[in-house]
Amino acid sequence: MRFRLGLTGSIGMGKSTTAQMFAEEGCALWDADAAVHRLYAKGGAAVDPMREIFPDAIVDGAISRDHLRAIIAADPTALPRIEALVHPLVRQDREHFAAAQDGIGVFDIPLLFETGAEAEMDAVACVSVPQDEQRARVLARGTMSAADLDRILSRQMPNQDKCAKSDYVIFTDTLDHARQQVVEIMTDIRSRQDA
Repeated sequence: MRFRLGLTGSIGMGKSTTAQMFAEEGCALWDADAAVHRLYAKGGAAVDPMREIFPDAIVDGAISRDHLRAIIAADPTALPRIEALVHPLVRQDREHFAAAQDGIGVFDIPLLFETGAEAEMDAVACVSVPQDEQRARVLARGTMSAADLDRILSRQMPNQDKCAKSDYVIFTDTLDHARQQVVEIMTDIRSRQDA
């Protein structure tokens, strides 16, 4: 792969939609959440190692996210142990993808800075909206409570810190504005490659 762009941002910021815009601009797209789903699925690379440390997390030959959440809630040592198992497998999946691609790749990684994956990128773009807009978007989905959202955000680097560490910030206030910024970033990356 000739250029790796890390794409990050907290929940509700519009990262998945923005990632698709990069794909429409001709980028190969790797999605960390999709990689975790592959690893957790029946026959996935995380299933047997997880069975050894948390056998109750395995349901019908796959890792149950609901059971993992219950384990994490009951055992304060569980999350670091799960991350120590899963993060290297995710990195391996990412490297396999990168080795098979040529051109500009976009790596959709919510915890890019938290996991140190920015070191593997040529540049980083962070999606952003004001905090009140983020909360409204997430809570409108009806899939989590305000307390659930606060718990997720407490484990992530603050948005302003992610933006400050990024080469590009994409404001996703409207689809048109986000798309315009994606096009500008692609123009910049291509001009850097041609230089």
